[in-house]
Amino acid sequence: MDIILHVGAHRSGTTTFQQYLRSQFAVLEAQSLGFWGTLRTRKSVFPGLFATPSTPKDARRAQGRVQMHLARAQNAGIRKLLVSDENMIGSARHCLRQGALYPAIGDRMARISAAFGGRVSRVVLTIRAQDLWWASAAAYTAARGHPIPSSEQRDKIAQSARTWRDVITDLACAVPDATLVVMPFEQGAGNPNLLLKAATGLDAPFGAEVPWLNRSPTARDLRGLLADQGADISEIPDNPLRWQPFSQEQTAKLRENYADDLHWLTAGADGLATLAEDDTRKRAGTSQPAGHMTRGHGYNGGQGYMAHPG
Repeated sequence: MDIILHVGAHRSGTTTFQQYLRSQFAVLEAQSLGFWGTLRTRKSVFPGLFATPSTPKDARRAQGRVQMHLARAQNAGIRKLLVSDENMIGSARHCLRQGALYPAIGDRMARISAAFGGRVSRVVLTIRAQDLWWASAAAYTAARGHPIPSSEQRDKIAQSARTWRDVITDLACAVPDATLVVMPFEQGAGNPNLLLKAATGLDAPFGAEVPWLNRSPTARDLRGLLADQGADISEIPDNPLRWQPFSQEQTAKLRENYADDLHWLTAGADGLATLAEDDTRKRAGTSQPAGHMTRGHGYNGGQGYMAHPG
């Protein structure tokens, strides 16, 4: 059985992609493709795998659970298994606390690889321009009651030497025998079929109606959410636009980092990863995809399933 991991990153259309996979049930089933989403992985597959401190007994139990679920999938006739869970590489909140992109990705993915018995054949990562990724992560976590990054934190993030190149390098080292495919969010946004193609090599229907899920709130919406929480809203402007907590200088530095990342990927990424390409258009789009502006994990219901009845 071919095991493929879609590891995110967060704030790059992961929930929309998972909803798309659910909507393509018949296509997945016909091609013997199984799908594990977050409800399955977080409730019955990965619990205990990242426990801290973890004991050898805990790790063995977690690995045994993964192997049990794999055996069931294989016995059900699944030839390709796509596992999509952005928390495999960490959390947006942890990134904000540390002021760095996924600092624990190496350790976490090494545990994932071991749990799958070293059978992972492909890992797919979606990256996004750092100024927009950090802004989206900050708005998303703040809307859920976590602190807004302070000026010191924002400066630490902007000055951090860690970029997507470092994330990709750590990921490649953690899962050395897997093919690593990287897709820019600007390319795949609104086109989850392209991400499915990059992950599995399988053709999928184009233009399926998929709601745009988990979009970060606008500045005005965020003000309302924070006001309801009794939090300080003085730093949030009252407008319907995207909230950008970084200064122009910080934003420019983050954009420069992303340009360097894309240049490195285009040049071959030192042989560590392959940049997914979209042959349907000549350049990446500059606008967000159309769709419902609905946020929240309430739309994840029923996500964790394999592509077969029941």
